[in-house]
Order: sequence, then structure tokens, then C-alpha cells
Amino acid sequence: MTAYAKVIRSKNSGPFELTFDIMFDADAPYLHVKKSGVINVESVARAFSIAPAQVLVCTPFDAARAFKITIKRPVSSGDLQDRDVYGCQQHVPLTRIQVPA
Repeated sequence: MTAYAKVIRSKNSGPFELTFDIMFDADAPYLHVKKSGVINVESVARAFSIAPAQVLVCTPFDAARAFKITIKRPVSSGDLQDRDVYGCQQHVPLTRIQVPA
């Protein structure tokens, strides 16, 4: 299995949303993943077991060699059921998206 992204991170985007950055350190892997089309609303929804309507943003950002993804939080930040008040431990499902070679 090849790792394409250099950094995958998550953080709060306000109390009701999580935002994710998938960042690459070179053009070739970024363009390969972008052209594959594997990072899209449907694959993100599947990764997090949420409805596609819960994916608010899923877009490549060429200038930064990155993808920006924003989803609705399942519970608001700081809620009694919240397990990650800062949203910084939520990126793992994105690491399981398979990119064709």
C-alpha cells in the first residue's frame, strides 16, 4: 500500500462542524489522487458512516496541494457525548480510503 498524503489532520470548524485537511508534499502524488477522483462526497460519507448531505465541503485546493473537507459534527463540541472537544482525533477514517495505483 502506498501512502500519498504527507499530512491528514482534523480540527473544529466551529462547535458544529469538523474540518479535515489532506496535504501533499509534491505535485505528483497530489495530482494522482485528484485525478483518481477517489476523494469525493460519497467516499467521505462512507468513511464516516454519515449521509452525503452531512458532507458540507469536499474540494481540492491546488495552490496548497491539498483537499479540504468539512462535515457536520455528530454532536456539538463540548456536549456531554462529545469524545473529542477539539476535533483533532477524527481524521483516521480518511486514512482508509483506497487510492488506485
